[in-house]
Amino acid sequence: MQLSDIPFGTTDWSGIERTGHAGASGSAYWRTQHFGGLRVRMVEYTPGYLADHWCVKGHILLCLEGELHTELEDGRTFTLTPGMSYQVADNAEPHRSSTATGAKLFIVD
Repeated sequence: MQLSDIPFGTTDWSGIERTGHAGASGSAYWRTQHFGGLRVRMVEYTPGYLADHWCVKGHILLCLEGELHTELEDGRTFTLTPGMSYQVADNAEPHRSSTATGAKLFIVD
């Protein structure tokens, strides 16, 4: 990843409009900023959230609150708790997320 043409700035995430995205169950609420070709999001999953698709987009994801379960299409599963992160490249390993209790994430993709 190369970061270019992004001037120094700060983001007050509470001032970014929240958009809702339904999962197979539950909902995801995104606050999104774009910096050139980079998308940066603060994402909140409601309790009971299950993604409605296998994602092939690359991400760097940091769990801030709650507990996130990520399943890879090959059957492996991973659990993130606050302070844990994962990273995956574009088109590398299809994955989907779920949470029983809810989770808050910081995602760069």
